Order: sequence, then C-alpha cells, then structure tokens
Amino acid sequence: MATSEVKKVVLAYSGGLDTSVIVPWLKNNYGCEVVCFCADLGQEEELDGLEEKALASGASNLYVRDLREEFLTDFVYPTLRAGAVYEREYLLGTSFARPLIAKHLVEIAEREKADAVAHGCTGKGNDQVRFEVSTMALNPKLKTIAPWREWDIRSREDALAYAEEFRVPVSHTEKDIYSRDRNIFHLSHEGGLLENPWNEPESPMYQLTNEPERAPDEAEYIEIGFLQGNPNSLNGEEMNAVELFTTLNRLGGTHSIGRTDIVENRLVGMKSRGVYETPAGTIIHRAHQLLESICLDKHTMQYKDTVATKYAELVYNGMWYSKLRVALDGFVDVTQKTVTGAVRLKLYKGNIIVAGRKSPYSLYREDYASFGEEDVYNQQDAHGFIQLFGLPIKVEAMLQTEGGGTTDYMRPDYSKFKRD
Repeated sequence: MATSEVKKVVLAYSGGLDTSVIVPWLKNNYGCEVVCFCADLGQEEELDGLEEKALASGASNLYVRDLREEFLTDFVYPTLRAGAVYEREYLLGTSFARPLIAKHLVEIAEREKADAVAHGCTGKGNDQVRFEVSTMALNPKLKTIAPWREWDIRSREDALAYAEEFRVPVSHTEKDIYSRDRNIFHLSHEGGLLENPWNEPESPMYQLTNEPERAPDEAEYIEIGFLQGNPNSLNGEEMNAVELFTTLNRLGGTHSIGRTDIVENRLVGMKSRGVYETPAGTIIHRAHQLLESICLDKHTMQYKDTVATKYAELVYNGMWYSKLRVALDGFVDVTQKTVTGAVRLKLYKGNIIVAGRKSPYSLYREDYASFGEEDVYNQQDAHGFIQLFGLPIKVEAMLQTEGGGTTDYMRPDYSKFKRD
C-alpha cells in the first residue's frame, strides 16, 4: 500500500511525547486522517485530559475503552495460572497488555474503515513485535505504520522540537527521564540512570511501592482464595479482578512487595535493564505456587514448570495469538481443575512469608506422611523400591570394581595433596 493510499489511520495513543508527536507526523507525511485509541488498563491520572490533548495534536477523534477487567481475566489470569515468568523474574506486565491493545486497535480500525494502524514503539524494543504480530493475526490486511522506523526524529530533543513546531501540547512530558509503562498489573521503569546496570535505582523513581526501610514495622496477614487457579477472594470477601488487584496493589505497595530489577534478553537481540513494580501480581503468583504445591501431583507439577517457561517465552515474544499458546492453555486448564482453596501470607518489608495453605483437593495427608506404620504405606516396601531405583548406579559400580578396581568416587585424587 503506497503512502498516498493511506486515508485513515488508527493510532495506539498514550498521550506521551512520542504518540503526541506521531499525530501531526502522520498527517504531514501520509496526508491522512488520524483517529486515536487509548486502552484504559489502569494508568489512572495518565488518562486525565487525554481527549483534549489528542484533539489539540490534530486527531479527529479519540476512543478510550476501560479494558481493566478484560485485561486481568483474559490475559493476566491465564498467564498466572500457567506460572509463566520470563527469565526467572519478569511477570510479563507489559508483554500481555500489547495483544489486548492490538485487538481493540484492529476492531476500531475496522469500525472506522481505516487503511492502517500505527504505534509509537521504537525499532529497538519488543513492543513493535508484539503489536505487529498481533495485528497480523487479527487482520493481516491492515497496514502497520511504525514512525520510529521511518522518521528523522532520533532523540527526545528532536521530538520536543517537532512538538513545538506543530504546537503539540507536551509540556508535562519534558521532566521525566524514565520511560515508563503503567497498568493495573505493574509499573515498569527504563532509561535514565538505569542504563548503567551498576547504578542502584533512586528512591524517588518508585511510585507504587514503599522503600523497605519505610514499610510498616508490623507484618500484615492476608488470605487469598482461589477457584480453579483463579484468585477470587481476599480475607474471605469475594472480589472481581479489578477490586482484587486494586486492593492488593495498595497492600503490597505499603509493605514494599513486588520490586524487581533485571537485565533481560530482548527478542530483537540486545539486553536491556528494567525495574518493575508488581505488588498484586507478585503476591498472587506466590500464593498460586503455594496452593499448587498441595493440589498437583509430582509429575504434573514438574511438567507444568516446563510448560511455564515456554508459555512465558511466547507471551514475551508477542505470540499471544499463536496456536501453541492456545494449546498450552488447554494443558493448564486441566491442571487447574483442582487448584481451589486458600493461602495465608504474611507481608513484611518486601517479603512474602507463607503462613498456611489449604484445599479440599489437597494431596497432602498428614496420616500418609507420618513416620508411623499405616495401611497406606508399609515401610518394608521401601527396600525393594530402593533396590530398583538404584539398580543402574549399582550395575555401573560393579563394572568399575570388577577385577579389584575402585569406583570413581573412591579413587583418590592425588592432585589435591601438596608435597611438603
């Protein structure tokens, strides 16, 4: 599709410097109408005055949709049920927001009979892949415009100069040195002094969580209820997803829960450092792990850990709408049928301390696990089990000792002895 053939574009709009500048840039370079779309995922005050700003930047219209419940129930919960964590620590707070935004971006583009969609992602990051692959999966006929891969703007100063030239209101964006992404699940921080991995994050950077030194000196107990792997109550009170996350974000933030500082491997090949604040997500992830420990058998849990790694990779890489991710959901759904119960936690100065877990489907039985003689477990049976379990090691050792030899573990290592 040639530039001249693009008559209308729907832009994923946040109101930040980049997307604000993109509005006039699209009009100037494509000669097209620009419709903006903003997904309300829990950015709170970031949404204030957004419509006025979008229209002042040159957009013909702005759609704002409250997608918090859909985000949590259809994207966050499946990922938490899967136990997916990218590179040991990242709970994927930005990653699974992008396919949801793309879904509504495409829907609005179809409603508006637009020729293309656009985003403000840079050519160095993961989000460009997540947006564009999701768009391909949902409507492969739509053109995607990525200004960062086309324009001459190369710095924040360039963008501010462009904004000034075309009278784009961006005054409040000049002060913050960090690049942030916020939703009801997390808040991420990149750039600024974080670009040097030796630098400790400065205290004023954090917005959702207390410093551990300033957290309450008294621990707080909470109880989270689960129904088939999904959290559904707090301290005995049933809550919808938005209520639950809003409350746990406040509680967790007070007790400095959910801070993560990682250097991760981006899909595009480079490493980047990010600092994340994920109070509610961290609490629910840990509680879910604890409940699974009594509800899942050994082999299912071990294989689920393997699935979790692949699931996290797919989500991080923007493959939410892939058949494999959907297929893995099928496996996870089976494992979660009995993950129902409650977990009691103690929150204290950045720590989540287990205080108890229970489930009507618990596989842990005190009478089976005791050392007493029971009908279910006869200790004499252990002898035969050990003989069979250790048979390969026994045979290997017999071959090594045949003819007077010794096993590898009995052969002395003279290199360890020093001569006086």
